[in-house]
Amino acid sequence: MNIAKDTAVTLSYRVTDPATAQQLDSGNVAYLHGGYDNIFPKVEAALEGQAPGFSTTVELAVEDAFGARDESLVRTIPKSEFPPGVKVGGQLQGPGADGQPQVFHVIKIKGPEVHLDANHPLAGRALRFAAKVTEVRAATPEEIAHRHVHGGHGHHH
Repeated sequence: MNIAKDTAVTLSYRVTDPATAQQLDSGNVAYLHGGYDNIFPKVEAALEGQAPGFSTTVELAVEDAFGARDESLVRTIPKSEFPPGVKVGGQLQGPGADGQPQVFHVIKIKGPEVHLDANHPLAGRALRFAAKVTEVRAATPEEIAHRHVHGGHGHHH
């Protein structure tokens, strides 16, 4: 089966920094193909019509990957307001600028201050996304209704 709208696609992938070739992420992911925003649009376009076994490498500019860093998503809070047990590299959920819950990454703890950042860790970076298609199948009606793949390396309820 070839990749087309409403197919569930499983990829093995590797993300590297195009300037240094440093590996930033790798693994397996399943996504629903067809404009559901489950994967970078430029990667989805490169996979359209392909079959299992197909490999590609896509260069993603900052705007094609996780976008530019937004410095308004960086916060400093007093250590006294910080929950015990959370360390640098950990995550906290707190209110974002619009009042909606937002995930903040703990960047550093310096004296009485804790530095938080809600940007994606790879925001502001160009990326090289190498992928190999390992499976393609028809998506279920439920997956299409929910706009993502269930089970495997997809989403679980």
